[in-house]
Amino acid sequence: MCWRLWNGILIYLFILFMLTPVEGKAYRGLKVVSTVSPITNIAHNIGGERIELHGLIPEGIDSHTFEPAPGDIKYIIDADLIILNGLRLEAPAERLILANRKGSVRILRLGDKAIKREEWIFDFSFPKEKGDPNPHLWLDVQHAIRYAGLVRDELMNIDPANADYCKKRAAAYISRLERLDMEINAVVNTIPTKNRRLLTYHDSWGYFGRRYGIRIIGAIQPSNFAEPSPRDVARLIDQIRAEGLPAIFGSEVYPSKVLDQIARETGVRVVTTLRDDALPGEPGAKDHSYIGMMLDNVRNIALALGGDAKGLDLIDPADIKD
Repeated sequence: MCWRLWNGILIYLFILFMLTPVEGKAYRGLKVVSTVSPITNIAHNIGGERIELHGLIPEGIDSHTFEPAPGDIKYIIDADLIILNGLRLEAPAERLILANRKGSVRILRLGDKAIKREEWIFDFSFPKEKGDPNPHLWLDVQHAIRYAGLVRDELMNIDPANADYCKKRAAAYISRLERLDMEINAVVNTIPTKNRRLLTYHDSWGYFGRRYGIRIIGAIQPSNFAEPSPRDVARLIDQIRAEGLPAIFGSEVYPSKVLDQIARETGVRVVTTLRDDALPGEPGAKDHSYIGMMLDNVRNIALALGGDAKGLDLIDPADIKD
């Protein structure tokens, strides 16, 4: 009899321990799905170990056309919160999400909430007549700060038990983003004024240019995301010669032989390591983060255009720790 009583007590204590959150113990109650890696990393920096986070879109994959694999469906079905960039960046993925979500899931479209319609940018790859704006808001760090605040508020609303945890991490992370934004401005100001012009392969830098005072003069990739035609390439070569650009910038996601042709015919320097949604380094590395991506980008831009990027060395790219 005593043995049975003691055994029952042990079982009760074990269950109680397993159901009680402990300070410092990983709490994985909230299931969160996100899309592109910068957004996934921002969500990680806010939710930390208190969320179970799954990024749908692998790094180095075209987010405009990506369709989730069958294996991703279980994450969508189980999700308590799905975080999208919005502004139709992930249109194919969003269609699958809407078809497979559970009824209680919350969907947060960051871009739609971060800026007003009158702040949308339309450009070469995202023309106004097609109706969809350039969706790459996070390349302006001020917009990334808004994204972090939106993620914080949504997590606190859904999971009040961990509100203080998310609030504390968000405050530390946003402080780093504000420092990053300040240093990017300072570095861009070291670039000679005549060189503050950007011609990129993929047209994703409009919000970056508007925030930091760099004129976006065009993009190599057409609006249908195909390779440019010979006529387009000839026009670009003429434009580069006329503008006297010191460098043009390729993309990690969209490798193109056209860049080599343009370099041969113009003599301009080609920088091929610009990233709009692929994090540098390997997973787990200190610089494998949204902040690390922005530091890498601004260094590449500044050095190619005649600026001084040493101020960026003061920024810690690592994720927030508990």
